[in-house]
This record gives sequence, C-alpha cells and structure tokens, in this order.
Amino acid sequence: MTEDFAKSNVKPKHIILTSHHRGNISVVPIRWGAADPHERGPVIGSLRSPKHRNVIGTHAGSYGVYRALAVASGVLDPTHKADLTDTSPVVQIGPHPSWSDPDKIVSLDPFGAVTGEMFAEYRSEDCDIMPTIAITKAHINIPELKDEILQGRLHVDGEILKADGSLVVTKAAIDPVWYLPGLAKRLNVEEWDLRRVLFQQTGSMFSELVTRPDLHVFLPPIGGTTVYIIGDPEAITDPKRPLAVRVHDECNGSDVFGSDICTCRPYLVHGIEVCIQTAQEGGAGIIIYCRKEGRALGEVTKFLVYNARKRQEGGDRADAYFLRTECVAGVQDMRFQELMSDVLHWLGVTRIDRLVSMSNMKYDAITNAGIEVVQRIPIPPGLIPADAQVEIEAKKASGYYSDNGVLSEGDLEQVKGRTY
Repeated sequence: MTEDFAKSNVKPKHIILTSHHRGNISVVPIRWGAADPHERGPVIGSLRSPKHRNVIGTHAGSYGVYRALAVASGVLDPTHKADLTDTSPVVQIGPHPSWSDPDKIVSLDPFGAVTGEMFAEYRSEDCDIMPTIAITKAHINIPELKDEILQGRLHVDGEILKADGSLVVTKAAIDPVWYLPGLAKRLNVEEWDLRRVLFQQTGSMFSELVTRPDLHVFLPPIGGTTVYIIGDPEAITDPKRPLAVRVHDECNGSDVFGSDICTCRPYLVHGIEVCIQTAQEGGAGIIIYCRKEGRALGEVTKFLVYNARKRQEGGDRADAYFLRTECVAGVQDMRFQELMSDVLHWLGVTRIDRLVSMSNMKYDAITNAGIEVVQRIPIPPGLIPADAQVEIEAKKASGYYSDNGVLSEGDLEQVKGRTY
C-alpha cells in the first residue's frame, strides 16, 4: 500500500445500485452444466468491476465485511486486483463427467480452481475474476497420530506418514457458489420461493435475489469446505484402488479444544486413521471438513442447548437430546446434507469403500446422489468420551448406524432417565 493511498479518501463519491439490470450493460452469461468452461462462462463476483458482475453476492462472501472494514479504514485499496501468478493448483482435479451434469453439482463451481487459466481473457483491466477453489499441498501434525504409531495402529512409511507423526496431504479450500435453479430443485422448492426467503431471512441484504431473475448464481456469505486428500489423488477415481471418506461438520469446541461433550474430534481423528490406512494400501483417503458449526445452527445456539440439556429435569439424557435442540432452535438440524455430495462429485467419487460415519443423513445423501457405499465404519466405543455417551445413544436411537444395529423404541425406553 502506497503512502499516497493511505492518505487518500477511499470513500466513493457516489453509490451505484445493482438491484436492477441496466440495459446498456452486457452481462457475461453463465451456462451452468456446460462441459466446456468457455461455454459455461466465468463467475464474476468482484465489487471492483460492478458493470461486469454476473452473480449475486461477492467472492469470499463470508469475509466480505472484513474486506469492507479494510477499505473503510484505508488499509485496502478498493481497486486492488489480485495477481494470480503461480497460484494455480498443485494437483489437477477433474474434469469429471459429473461436472457437466447440472443436477449433480449445484453448490460449488467445479471450474473454481482453474479460473486464472481458463478465463484469462476476461481478467482485463476492468473485469476482475477470482478463483473460488484453491488446491495446495501441506504437512499436518495431529498429536493423536503419534500415539497411534506407538500403539501399532499406524505405521510410518516415510511418504504418507512421516516419522515425526506428520501427515502429507493435498488440500483444497472451496468457497460456496450456489446455482439457484439447481439448488431449488435439490431441495424440492420453487426457485422464486427460495429467492424470496433468502432475501427475507438475510435481512434484505441481497436485493438482487428478488429483482434480478436474470442472475442465477449466488455467492452466499457463509463458510466453505476444506478437502484433505491423503495418498494419491488419482486413486480417487480408480475403481481398482480402495477409497475411504470421512465427511465431518465443524465442531470448534471439540475439533480444536477437545471438549468432551461430543464425539467430534475422536471421530475426526479416527477418520484420518482409516484414511491413512487406506492410502497405505495403495488407495486414497478423503476428509471433507464443512463449516457447519452446531449442525449449522451456530455455536451460540449450541452452547445454549448444552445448558438446557444439563439443567433439565433428570439431567442430560438420550431421549431428550434432539428435543432440547429443537426447543431452542426450532429445528434439530440445518446442515442440509443434500448439498454435501457436490464435493464428492467434484472429486469424481463414484464409490466409497469405507465411509467413516454413522450418520444416516450423510449416508442417504451420498447414496441418493448415485455414489456406492461398500462399508460403513462407526466410531469405536473406546474412543467415545464419557460425557458424550448421551449423544451417541441419542444418535443411534434416531437411526444412526452402529455395528450392533440401530436402537429400537424399546432400547430407547431403557436409556430414558439415564444420566452420565
């Protein structure tokens, strides 16, 4: 940032409303589902070039407010254009047949990682286009992996798992890109109803949802998804090589800080263990980490529910586990796993040999998307924290998979009133 810019007045002299289409501007069309990226067209969500914008919302939408603070405080030039030199993916993903099926991918841009190369001609002085996917390589170090090496559950191979317990991964960060017609179809609602409710329930933040029916793509202000690939990425689409998958929804308290009221971190670590073992067999493992804190209800709601569960008559118990959530939030779950399969389709997954999940919602979403699941792997009982027994019993009673089957209504009666 130059000294001249720091001293300059970055406030615009006038405001241009984008809520209505202006006839003298030719918006670059997006033909969702086209196999050729040039025919599909780029996603242009930059506020730097408003006359070329062809979507609702902005790039990296969940950080848009921070970007606004940076501009308002004078630390970011609002005309800055990203230099994408040497930012291209370190590993090529796709294209896969699912990329050209408008019904299979509706919540992300399959071409989002190759924007810089595929749409270079659009990145002119007055047309700013940003990738919505970035792919890189890294080492991750999880303390539990060292314990598993010492216990003999994992072995060091020097390529995937190092002697110091670090794990070599390919990872992809994915921002959400919603194709509204496809999203409405997936959720079995009318597109206009979806657009209207999105407009109303976001405090009228995006007027284009209801005034610009010509714009079909929305960049929502929500967190995205991170994919961790363990082993050879080419094994993902090779039917002769095994594939393990763990789809994990964010739980900051457990995943990062080790809170023992739920099974999230133990199950995540177990999923990584299975992915390592599968990769070492010549296959690959995939961890899909989705930013959907507290079943997409948020962390504040989750903590309120924790209090309600602990203080209710009879204490924390399995038969009231989901009820307490619904009493506070009005609904048990808002993750909409129907959209989760899009990431698997982007990766080209057609079969999962080991699905490390007990969730019936995730399993149904994956199989309903046409992806075969060979084996489901529940969390080993020894990894369940004592304070999380209520959660696991409640989930099994609601239909979650387990080695010894799903709890019946009679089994649920036996856990009523039980405290932990």
